[in-house]
Amino acid sequence: MGEMLYQGKVKQVWSTDDPEVLEFRFTNQISVFDQIIPSLIPRKGESLNRTTAHWFKLVEDAGICKTHLIEVNAADRCLVRKVKVIKEPGAIPRDMEWVFVPLEVIVRHYLSGSAWRRFQRGELSAEALGVAPDCEYGVKLAQPFVEVTTKFEKFDRNINRDEGLEISNITEEEYDAIVAAALGVDEIIEREAARNGLIHVDGKKEFALGTNREVVLVDTFGTLDEDRWWDAEAYDNGECIELSKEFVRSHYIGTGHQNDLKAARDAGTDEPPIPALPQSVIDETASLYASMYERLTSQTF
Repeated sequence: MGEMLYQGKVKQVWSTDDPEVLEFRFTNQISVFDQIIPSLIPRKGESLNRTTAHWFKLVEDAGICKTHLIEVNAADRCLVRKVKVIKEPGAIPRDMEWVFVPLEVIVRHYLSGSAWRRFQRGELSAEALGVAPDCEYGVKLAQPFVEVTTKFEKFDRNINRDEGLEISNITEEEYDAIVAAALGVDEIIEREAARNGLIHVDGKKEFALGTNREVVLVDTFGTLDEDRWWDAEAYDNGECIELSKEFVRSHYIGTGHQNDLKAARDAGTDEPPIPALPQSVIDETASLYASMYERLTSQTF
């Protein structure tokens, strides 16, 4: 029997009889703003697990990079190759294999979400994004905009290439290979999503270095938790209809919770607990995760 090694916001990591294999168990919890909402979303864990497994297969079939997935052993569980996790910045040996890279790669294809808010505040320039200074929310970027954030800090923090190299202690070639893999994965996601009238707005991915330090795609990606999606037909008519976890974020922005949370964090005071979701939002969210699985994978949920 395995034991639970880690309890995350939305999944548990369990040991198995094989020391090189872990089991991911996806829960029905949902989190926003690094807070776990005290409401469960029926079959959400199953949606995440099956969606990610779908992308893993397409990525491997396309030869983009390796992945850590071994098999889906239950609707809401999968077996993955274990990778070493070293949390001390700069401490990963240059010759270590099957080691987690402590960076998160975010690729943006449209100006939205936090990037839009930073653009409005002047923290992201029009020149850096490749957009007009007077552009509107939701504009398509001329080229994918890649950002890297930290792992293992209290809150994700945007960092530049030099700090990313310093924290991870990987080579420039390995760094570039990871970014190239993230862009290649998104090409697959964009192609598949477009088949069912979806726009892939942005998303984040995590990587490890495996045998011979080859790039390995790990964790979950291409789901409603890590990525943002819009309806293509609505976008063509001038609307950006959120089909992702941003739908839940918007609920808490509307209630004022996000502003209260930001104020508490800025002041260093106790964070206000996040309220439970109304049943109507729970039902809508569950329906969204189910329908989006079908639109992303072209399979029945």
